[in-house]
Amino acid sequence: MNTQTIFQAGNSRVVSIPKSLLEELNFKLGQKVNVTKLDDESIVIKKVKTTPLSSAKTTSEFKKWLSDVLEEDAEVLDELAVR
Repeated sequence: MNTQTIFQAGNSRVVSIPKSLLEELNFKLGQKVNVTKLDDESIVIKKVKTTPLSSAKTTSEFKKWLSDVLEEDAEVLDELAVR
């Protein structure tokens, strides 16, 4: 068990996680995590699972949606561009 101190960084309160524990859990700098308080007042930190957005299906669906939006709202978008 490691004892850590809560400190202030800007307007936030921060608890550091030892490098050895981060490496053991394969947590990376900038990675999103969920922090949950349990009934016994302990906390659990879990990685946020993400789904890749670069799949061909998602990309083609997005391109179709964007094309439709640009076509449907072309007049409004042209007017905003002038302002």
